[in-house]
This record gives sequence, structure tokens and C-alpha cells, in this order.
Amino acid sequence: MGSAVLQWRYQSSDSREQGTAKRHDQTIHPTRQHLAQVRGRTLVRRTAGQAASRRDGDRLPKKVKRTARGEGETEEGREEKVLIISALRTCFPLDGLLKLAGLARSTYYYQRKLMAAGDKLAALKDRIREIQQRHKGRYGYRRMTATLHSVGHAVNSKVVRRLMAELDLKCTVRVKKYKSYRGEPGRIAPNKMERKFTAEEPNRRWVTDVTEFKVAGEKLYLSPVLDLFNGEIVAHQIDTSPHYPLVGQMLKQALSRLPEGARPMLHSDQGWQYQYYRYRNRLEEMGLEQSMSRKGNCLDNARMESFFGTLKTEMYHAQRFASIEDLSAAIDEYIDYYNHDRIKMGLAGLSPVAYRNQAAAA
Repeated sequence: MGSAVLQWRYQSSDSREQGTAKRHDQTIHPTRQHLAQVRGRTLVRRTAGQAASRRDGDRLPKKVKRTARGEGETEEGREEKVLIISALRTCFPLDGLLKLAGLARSTYYYQRKLMAAGDKLAALKDRIREIQQRHKGRYGYRRMTATLHSVGHAVNSKVVRRLMAELDLKCTVRVKKYKSYRGEPGRIAPNKMERKFTAEEPNRRWVTDVTEFKVAGEKLYLSPVLDLFNGEIVAHQIDTSPHYPLVGQMLKQALSRLPEGARPMLHSDQGWQYQYYRYRNRLEEMGLEQSMSRKGNCLDNARMESFFGTLKTEMYHAQRFASIEDLSAAIDEYIDYYNHDRIKMGLAGLSPVAYRNQAAAA
């Protein structure tokens, strides 16, 4: 058999042959010897026309016998055999290797499939950790699935959810929001939005509200404006007090970014800032239509509530802040991330800014 043949010299231990010290030459395939060792067998002499025999001292333990018959074999043992066979099959026939290893062909291919899947899932878990770290633990399994698809991983959302659970990647519970309603100090506008939280183009429908944060015994307030076309935060203002300048400065920023001719409807709850005459007068001067939720009905401004919940879950409750200055900087950073990097399933897996740019280019 050429260089692939191993010359094995066997010293007989038969008591009748003791003293004569006879040596017998026997040729054995190297694969047989290797795989037999993996199976826990001890090679014994074979003569022409005879089956393998074991001397009294060569009897196998029961556990080894079971393994050799394929009974009670561990997955690690099968993996080791498959690795050896895979390495040797380029030089030797597969059927012979499988016979020596005591593996069925179907078992061999099934184990190879399992091993390949294990490697794939290990790589996938690493990618999930990487994505979750980059997004600071803010992605659930749906956004994670979409992100994996965008980088070439064809994986089912159920698999992603299971892997994220195994990796202990969980969401934070949301808490109750700040309420700015203080009666009716000014005029109440009708609810013209009527829970239609969509828009066919940018700057047609805006929503706004105020939310509260607490850090080290101090409070911080955020007032943003959100465009219902793509969920983008058009403008936002942060202050240590919910006084009117908080909303007034936010409105000034938002109006300065309006393209010529755009006159969106601006919807809010019945917070006192939105009833204030200066706010209403400014909207009227600019030709914007004002809309308000019904009293005590948070669903009438659900889109803004949803953004606050997302922001607090992914940023505020996920970190610890030493001061309101640290929190203020984190809010600015998060809103920039939310607009430019955080994908939304309702926007074809794009970020708000990317979706707006795509629509403008179409």
C-alpha cells in the first residue's frame, strides 16, 4: 500500500508460544489504527480467514464495548471521529473510514451539520454582542434581526430572540411620565390630529410634549418636536425648569428649520405651555395649525409618548448619571444617534434621516 502502509509487528503472548519469542509481521492501514484508538479498541492480530481475537489480557471494559457499538457514545466522541474522518477522507475512501469508526453515513453528515451550525451560531452571537454594544444595549430582537440582515446574516427573528435571551440581553422597564397639565389657563385647541400619526411627506404633521428626568435630587426637562413622516426629532430644548422658555426655544428652533412654504400641523397635549398666549400667537403668526389631545388621554399623543419611552428605556434607565450636566449631554448624544443611526422597522430598516434622504432622492 506504499507509504500509507504501516508495518506493525505483533508479539504473540500465547502461553504455548512462550520461549520461542515468535514475531509475526502484519500490515495495518494507519486509519484503522488511529480510529480504533479513538473508539477505545486495542488492535489484535488477524490471520487469514480468521476473525479478530483478543487474548485474556486484552478484554475491553463494558463502557468501551458500548462505545464501539455506538451505544452510550457522547457527542464529543462523535465530533472527534468526524474531525478525524474529515481530515483523512481526501486520502482514503469514506465508506472505509466510516466502517472503521463505527459511524453510519447519515450520522456522519448529521454530526457535520451540527458542528457547522455550532460554529455559525458562535459567530452570530459574537456579532449580536458587537451590535448591542455599539447601540449601548438598546436593540430588541426585531431591530437586531434587521441589522443582521443588512450586514449579510440571513437569520430568522426567532433565532435572534433565542440567542439574545441566551446572552441575557434584556430591555429596561419603562416608568411613569411627567404631566404638565395644570387646568385651563388659556385656550384649548381642538384635536385635529385625531390619532393619525402618519404623514406622506416631511413637515406636514409634527407632535411635541415635555418630559421630566431626575438625577441626584435635581430635575431636568426635555421638550422635543417630532416629525410624523419619519419619526425624526426636528428640534429639542433642555432646561432645569418646565417654564415657558423651554417650549418657546424649542419652537423657535423648529420654525427656523422649516423649508419655505412648509406649514405643518403641530399637536400637543393640554399642558399649560401650549395654552399660553405667546405659544399660540407664534403658531398663528407662522401659519401653523394647532391641535391638542383631549384631557387626560395620552393615546391622543401616543407617538410622542412612544419616543419618550424609547429614550428613557435605551438611555436614561440604562445608565447612571452623576449630574444633570452629564444627563443633558447624554440626551443630546442620544437624539443625534436616534436621528442618524438607530434603525426603525417601520422605515424599511433605515434611520429617520436616511429614510428622509432616500425619499428626497426618489
